[in-house]
Amino acid sequence: MLYGHLDGFHLSAMGRAQAVAVGESLRSAGLARIVHSPLDRAVETARIIADQLSPRPALETDARLTEAEFSRYLQGIPYWQIPVRRPLWFVHKARRGLLPGDETIEAMGERVLAVARRLAGEHPGETAALVSHADPLNAAWILLDRRPHVETEMHRRAVGKAGMLELDMEGDSPKAWRYIPPPQVAKPSSAAA
Repeated sequence: MLYGHLDGFHLSAMGRAQAVAVGESLRSAGLARIVHSPLDRAVETARIIADQLSPRPALETDARLTEAEFSRYLQGIPYWQIPVRRPLWFVHKARRGLLPGDETIEAMGERVLAVARRLAGEHPGETAALVSHADPLNAAWILLDRRPHVETEMHRRAVGKAGMLELDMEGDSPKAWRYIPPPQVAKPSSAAA
């Protein structure tokens, strides 16, 4: 089922194991704060990452990191039922932002980059982590790379679950970035099906 903006959906056992691994990988980064989406699964991810770090970074919510707005239309149904039950999905995939309640790739990516710029301005020299969702992160990466704002780019080079975009800022401008793939974790026994 697609969670979208629905409350009450938390990380799977695999998601929790990946969040622990991400936190462990960030131990030497000197994170001072973690800014996260207000959605439950992002809040949980931020807390798990923070629990792996010492000193524990401050946690902060920023609504601009939330899931794509169009996911409200898709939420609550299994992915395979989308073409039948949510036919406007075809329009969304053909051209994001055309429908009411949809965002362009630029608008989504800019939400994430605006948070990075805010943090760079308010806390210069501080290392922070942002916890968002796949579509906004993929859109931000497209903007950083100056790739075409088309649907195929959302999937060609995509941020995987628990993957990271490392971003170095110079003032309020992105200076360098790189993708860090998700950490390899053993499948938790509670995740076996």
